Amino acid sequence: MKIQPDRLLADIEALAAIGDTGDGGNCRLALTDEDAGGRELVVGWMRALGLDVRVDRIGNVVATRAGAGGDGRVGGDGGDAAAPVMTGSHIDTVGTGGRYDGTLGVLAGLEVVRALDDAGIRTRRPVSVAFFTDEEGSRFPPDMLGSLVYAGGMPLEDALDIVAIDGAVLGDELERIGWAGDAAVPGPPPHAYVELHIEQGPVLEEAGVTIGAVTGVQGISWQELTVTGQPNHAGTTPMRLRRDPTYVAAETIGFVRRLATELGGHQVGTVGRLDLHPDLVNVVAARATLTVDLRNTDEAVLADAERRLRDHVGAQASAEGCDVAWRRLARFEPVAFDPAVIDLVEATAERLGHSVMRLPSGAGHDAQMIARMCPTGMVFVPSRGGVSHNPAEFTEPEHLEAGAQVLAEVMVELAEVAE
Repeated sequence: MKIQPDRLLADIEALAAIGDTGDGGNCRLALTDEDAGGRELVVGWMRALGLDVRVDRIGNVVATRAGAGGDGRVGGDGGDAAAPVMTGSHIDTVGTGGRYDGTLGVLAGLEVVRALDDAGIRTRRPVSVAFFTDEEGSRFPPDMLGSLVYAGGMPLEDALDIVAIDGAVLGDELERIGWAGDAAVPGPPPHAYVELHIEQGPVLEEAGVTIGAVTGVQGISWQELTVTGQPNHAGTTPMRLRRDPTYVAAETIGFVRRLATELGGHQVGTVGRLDLHPDLVNVVAARATLTVDLRNTDEAVLADAERRLRDHVGAQASAEGCDVAWRRLARFEPVAFDPAVIDLVEATAERLGHSVMRLPSGAGHDAQMIARMCPTGMVFVPSRGGVSHNPAEFTEPEHLEAGAQVLAEVMVELAEVAE
């Protein structure tokens, strides 16, 4: 069974044409018209391969190749043999995304199906390829939303009521673009789940390693802070009388950087969005809204970072005479992947002659949600310069091929070739 890299690269290029930003990047925010266009293209490929395509009520898509031991439907008849080995990821992007993040995992899954067809291999278990709604969380928080609902971590009704950063309601947008399916959520558990993804960091490239056997995913804390002060004239208001939310926001930004540096290890911290109101050059702002993204592989350290952030912001706001309102956008504990799947990824890469190392993921992935349901693992390939969520995102074609081949052979091992 051999992956055909030219087919995989052609699919990546075709999907990248939808939401093309003109600078090598992509913008397919979840449940926009561009997302709908990407869905139509990918589902068309799924159906052309003869896969059984199901769309659930949060818009997740699961396409299944029948196995010899069951009827091929996810959760269909056939007993234990009908539980599929699933792969996949997402096709939505951030506003300034690249062409590999998420899409590699989905399109490599389709290439695995083609390779199985080419080789005439029938697995005992079905093989499924999925893409999950709103993995990025850029438009509708939290991230990994579709897989979270699929795994039963959020009620469907709560998800459908989420309001986007542009004011749209998720359920309304799902209906508007025509991707509100009828398959039930939570979805049926797969037998196992393996996701191929670009690393989105510099570790593999710096080490000169081709394959990452991912050990787990960092815990994630997303919070939104709204600091309210007193709007006033920039020229006539003495500094000692100011109640300036921008100052509190600036102190918070600096603290997040200092906190991450002090804690060290895998701790990272980011202020990714800052909005001021009324946002005028000669007015002390009335309100500052900012987001803080904290991540760590250690739950206790992550919780300590959250506590220290809240204490610092509270003290700064009090000293400035401002009020602070907190809103949690997302909170996920660190996830450890299945040791047997990690071992299989590592052993498969070594057998194929690739250099391999174990490493945690600093980014969130659908795999961390599906890990609640079944044995789960991930395969990483290098990102040039460690750059992602950026039009400059790039992975060498030979690394794409290597990752897809490892994925294929891991899936076949898990799905068991029929006699």
